[in-house]
Amino acid sequence: MALIDELLRVAKPLSDSIRIGKGPVVSVRDSKVVADNIDKIVRTAAIGNPREKGLAQWLIRSCALEMGVIPASIHDFYLARGQGKTPDDFTVPAINLRALPFNAARTVFKSAVATGSCAMIFEIARSEMGYTDQQPAEYTANILAAAIAEGYESPVFIQGDHFQVSASKYAKDPNSEIDAILELSRDSIAAGFFNIDIDTSTLVDLSKETIPEQQEINYTRCAELSAGIRNLEPEGVTISLGGEIGEVGGVNSTEPELRAFMEGFNKELEARLPATPGLSKISIQTGTSHGGIVLPDGSIAEVSLDFDTLKHLSAVSKEYGMGGAVQHGASTLPDEAFSRFAEANALEVHLATGFQNIFYDELPSDLLEEIFAYLRKFHSNERKEGQTDDQFYYKTRKRAIGPFKEAFWDLPESTIRTIEKKWEAQFKLLFERLNVGGTRELVQRFTKVVPIQPEIESYLAESGGVGDVSDLDD
Repeated sequence: MALIDELLRVAKPLSDSIRIGKGPVVSVRDSKVVADNIDKIVRTAAIGNPREKGLAQWLIRSCALEMGVIPASIHDFYLARGQGKTPDDFTVPAINLRALPFNAARTVFKSAVATGSCAMIFEIARSEMGYTDQQPAEYTANILAAAIAEGYESPVFIQGDHFQVSASKYAKDPNSEIDAILELSRDSIAAGFFNIDIDTSTLVDLSKETIPEQQEINYTRCAELSAGIRNLEPEGVTISLGGEIGEVGGVNSTEPELRAFMEGFNKELEARLPATPGLSKISIQTGTSHGGIVLPDGSIAEVSLDFDTLKHLSAVSKEYGMGGAVQHGASTLPDEAFSRFAEANALEVHLATGFQNIFYDELPSDLLEEIFAYLRKFHSNERKEGQTDDQFYYKTRKRAIGPFKEAFWDLPESTIRTIEKKWEAQFKLLFERLNVGGTRELVQRFTKVVPIQPEIESYLAESGGVGDVSDLDD
């Protein structure tokens, strides 16, 4: 009974709107009371002591399950797209929420309801988990609590973005680095991440003579991780897996690279785990840089994208049973450019920095000065020769999100409302430009929703964390 008593204390803001019974299990009596007060529970899930956080995270997911807010895999929906069962004139936004993710997710759900959108993914990268101090269960709690607060009852797609192999760690101990990705995947799946982007593109060896040789370590290790993740799947869930053939910011991807990767990957996966589902998508490089390029005055340089390559490789990827190609690092593009992703039949686009920029632009000046002082003290080693202050702060300020998490929760209500209003406008614009409005029926038709009862033991177990992630992409 001690555990139930602890849960009741954490759940006190919900009053008598829920019942917690032996198991423990949760039943919801009054959904409106839960929705109106879930913000108090999610605060504990984000900044409480470790045990309180775990209890609050489990409580939120259990309430969400009762209220029809269920983490799901986008695998079947993407395969339907590749088979021509859905239109291919929309691009799914995969949204990385770093600061105030509960508030940000609420604005996403509001924008989705306003535009009839349902084809959207909430994601967080291995690197972001580190510098934002958000383990998978916490991120899920933020997203599901936001859906509860907004009365959103459609499938919720939560994704591990850039579960990326560190090339430097791999060079020292390959198997330990692969094991670290599998352990992170285990924690993430337990938290409701039923979509995972595997990124072994850091291992591509351009010193090799032929393209298949260059891609060999990439597709071999990606297949190894895919097989490992398939063995971790909850019963009834087929996790959506993505691979990657080129690092963001490098040379544009080519058709021979995609074919070499996919043919090698499919053979390796079949050898390891016969007759198992493969990838639902492939990430390619078409010219962007994560976070944009910062000019000396602090402004963002104009980004060039090869939409022809994106369109062509999306078409080629369907030959391998996938839904299409994925574009990383695009949120700092001008607004008018986003419609071109749908025109290029891109399956998915990853967005993060633009939302972070909106957040930082509205912070009080005194808090910004504290953040800048923190960056000078703890991250001066990241300052490149010749960088201006504006360039240094822009590139490193994401590293303050974790250390200042509680301060962000305690921002003045007026500041938070201003940020939310701007976020909501931006998400509405993106949903319209990416043409995902009105996708609710399509998503529900092709998505298998499997209610998975969360195991409280996994929420109370000590997490291994993500370690040093300073050399990884977002």
